[in-house]
Amino acid sequence: MDCLSRFAREQHVEAAQITGIGAFEKVVLKYFDWGDREYLDNRVNEQVEVASLIGDVALAPDGAPSVHVHLVVGRRDGSAMAGHLGSGHVRPTLELIVTESPAHLRKVHDAESGLALIRLQT
Repeated sequence: MDCLSRFAREQHVEAAQITGIGAFEKVVLKYFDWGDREYLDNRVNEQVEVASLIGDVALAPDGAPSVHVHLVVGRRDGSAMAGHLGSGHVRPTLELIVTESPAHLRKVHDAESGLALIRLQT
């Protein structure tokens, strides 16, 4: 996630969709526990294939680009794990497509969840 966040900052990406395929040698998936209002780590310490990677870039309340990625990985035995992408070590490759949007997406603090969430103005 550090690389994606740095890319968004350096390229001045304010609104985008991210998709990807590839593999990780190890990855941390995060699960949001609604009751405790916190993210829990699920560490995957084995080679996995990316079955689905989708996310977005939006501006955080402080105006900085915020990257939010969901990931499904497949294990050798055919089982899958999913969650928010926390961090990972890519091996051998991770091919990402970042599609910028002409609209600016902005996140605002949501009191109920404690998270910064995208709010669309109507």
